[in-house]
Amino acid sequence: MAKNKTIYQCGECGGSSPKWQGQCPHCGAWNSLSETVAAPAAANPRYQSWTAQTQPVQVLAEVQATEVPRESSGIDELDRVLGGGIVRGAVVLLGGDPGIGKSTLLLQALATMGGNRKVLYVSGEESPQQIALRASRLAVDAARVRLLSEIRLEAIIATLLQERPDVAVIDSIQTLYSDQVTSAPGSVSQVRECAAQLTRLAKQSGTTIILVGHVTKEGSIAGPRVLEHIVDTVLYFEGDSHSSHRMIRAIKNRFGAANELGVFAMTDRGLRGVSNPSAIFLSSYRDDVSGSCVLVTQEGSRPLLVEIQALVDDAHGFQPKRLTVGLEQNRLAMLLAVLHRHASVACFDQDVFLNAVGGVKIMEPAADLAVILSMVSSQRNKPLPEKLVVFGEVGLSGEVRPVARGQERLKEAAKLGFTRAIVPAANAPRQPIDGLEIIGVDRLSEAVDYCIRR
Repeated sequence: MAKNKTIYQCGECGGSSPKWQGQCPHCGAWNSLSETVAAPAAANPRYQSWTAQTQPVQVLAEVQATEVPRESSGIDELDRVLGGGIVRGAVVLLGGDPGIGKSTLLLQALATMGGNRKVLYVSGEESPQQIALRASRLAVDAARVRLLSEIRLEAIIATLLQERPDVAVIDSIQTLYSDQVTSAPGSVSQVRECAAQLTRLAKQSGTTIILVGHVTKEGSIAGPRVLEHIVDTVLYFEGDSHSSHRMIRAIKNRFGAANELGVFAMTDRGLRGVSNPSAIFLSSYRDDVSGSCVLVTQEGSRPLLVEIQALVDDAHGFQPKRLTVGLEQNRLAMLLAVLHRHASVACFDQDVFLNAVGGVKIMEPAADLAVILSMVSSQRNKPLPEKLVVFGEVGLSGEVRPVARGQERLKEAAKLGFTRAIVPAANAPRQPIDGLEIIGVDRLSEAVDYCIRR
């Protein structure tokens, strides 16, 4: 009997190597190569028959573009991150930490959609009895959900072709295995092959398939990154699993805008959408303490008000600490240098800690001005003016640059009762906003003078 050929595949990029190495030669990741058995090239007859098939070539101008119809999932916050609803034949990847609520949310959505559509829940991790207990605990209509407990890909595809559901959930992609691949379930080859076949089935049959993916310790979906390129939409659960709030962010969406954010609250009856997340993020906000500043950030099409907290204290070691939670740590070092150079506020001998309250992750540079003012307030131990919101990008030369959608941010702040706003001068509205005093600044020193030295 011929000996099976062994290769080593990277868990990050999916590249293969004939021998084990400490670093992947394709993507440079360390300790990511794992041993697997290479399948012969002629083992899969499906790919051989494709070589003889051709498709007619079309001129792009002759192709008629039609609006993609969408159907509601029954959960408004989930529809928001999906770009307005579920698209027929789309493949959605939902990733998140264990226990954060992926299966709970999808079971709720399927029970809601099952009223007027045919849905199927495929579980490879839990038994039917466990899923029935969860449905009973969530008080959903279990009669609307069809259930299959299976991990063999060929059996799942046969069931999908027979049942022809409108929406199918695969929980999870890491538990499936295909007979055409000899490696174990969850390996790079199995995850890539199973995702490719399910995607092909979704495009041909029109069934919307939602894949559940586990997240590694590094925060990426377990398996090769090619999995994110195969699917149409990638959604990530964010937030602390110990908190009652959950957030879903759209990282990729071929049918809508990316970076949309949906906010949920975990209750004893499952996840419930939050229509006004700014009120939750500011529920414990106090404007009479130092080191606290309210930022108006933009998450997709939604403006959010988030409290930024800073603690600046004397360093007790040779190396001052710079720690951030929910904010970019490398940008903090740059902002400290700008603060010293253009506002004469030195923090080189002090520890600096930053926190975005509520577990939200803020990546946009519009948070620069709020971060700086919160640090200055903490260092001087002086609260900022009452009912104040801030946003603006700070450049290396000390200028305050405008940000996108300034009008929407200001209207959201006024709706929540704030009376003052420090914004870039270019974002100052031409028409006044009722109940809101706008302070437009061009330089960082102007904002610091208004808040601390007036």
